[in-house]
Amino acid sequence: MKPLSRRQMLGAAAAVTAATVIPAVAAASRAKRKFTIDLSPGAVGVSASQEQAIDYASKYGFESVYANAGFLAGLDDGGRERLAADMRQKNVVFGAAGLPVDFRRDEDTFQAGLKNLPRLAKGMQLAGVTRVGTWLSPFHQDLTYVSNFRQHARRLRECCKVLADHGQRFGMEYVGPKTLWASKRHSFIHSMAETKELIAEIGLDNVGFVLDSWHWYTAHETVEDLLTLKNEDVIACDLNDAPKGLPIDEQIDNRRELPAATGIIDLKTFLGALVEIGYDGPIRAEPFNAKLNAMDNDAACEATSRAMHKAFDLVGG
Repeated sequence: MKPLSRRQMLGAAAAVTAATVIPAVAAASRAKRKFTIDLSPGAVGVSASQEQAIDYASKYGFESVYANAGFLAGLDDGGRERLAADMRQKNVVFGAAGLPVDFRRDEDTFQAGLKNLPRLAKGMQLAGVTRVGTWLSPFHQDLTYVSNFRQHARRLRECCKVLADHGQRFGMEYVGPKTLWASKRHSFIHSMAETKELIAEIGLDNVGFVLDSWHWYTAHETVEDLLTLKNEDVIACDLNDAPKGLPIDEQIDNRRELPAATGIIDLKTFLGALVEIGYDGPIRAEPFNAKLNAMDNDAACEATSRAMHKAFDLVGG
């Protein structure tokens, strides 16, 4: 992807911007990264319990691992102590957890999840989990954009209040492919700029982004967009590549590639920007790739680790 293609209409002004931004990212790529290579088992077709995920992470060179809120909330003091000791011995820390509340359906379903959230958030807090994230559906069959926006702001604000009470930051992932957001009656948030508007509407200090190189690419965004963020704005991050031979607006969300597999997405620029802003959270692969999903657990973990290390080598490993 050519990072400034969206801004070619700006002519000479874009050239000036590129002359200042790109060297900054290049310099950042020589700095030491603070983010971790994270294993999110389900995202790479691996079926694993929390303990098994920690084992896989240690075995295949991951530095952090997805946190299972339900499992952690079910541990007693002894179980938490044993888990923490095992993670210290394996040199693995927690990355981020998913939001354990279904906020996309009817109000009764949402309220039931919200009622259970304090218990789950407490379990995560006791285990040392400080990052929670979710994705935003980029369409709705019935709700208009404004109605959907208001519902998201109200519901997620309530979730964020509970998470803040337990020392947790919350990130939202916009979903960029046009093949998705244009597929239903009403499109919804599918860009960084729109997500910023939702963050502002929620109006709490513990709210930010789950970034994804795939959605950054399919949203036609640039390094300039990434550099508008600060470390505290980014809660978690996904890393993916795109198949060859498809225009950006024809990319299909569940047909991605492992990081650095094709070079279609400019991961050096993407990761370099994260180094530049000092991002210090987890980065995990989420390719939704049929070939990867067909592998057994060990092979999938090994292939994912190899791809992640290859991508991280673009900015100094």
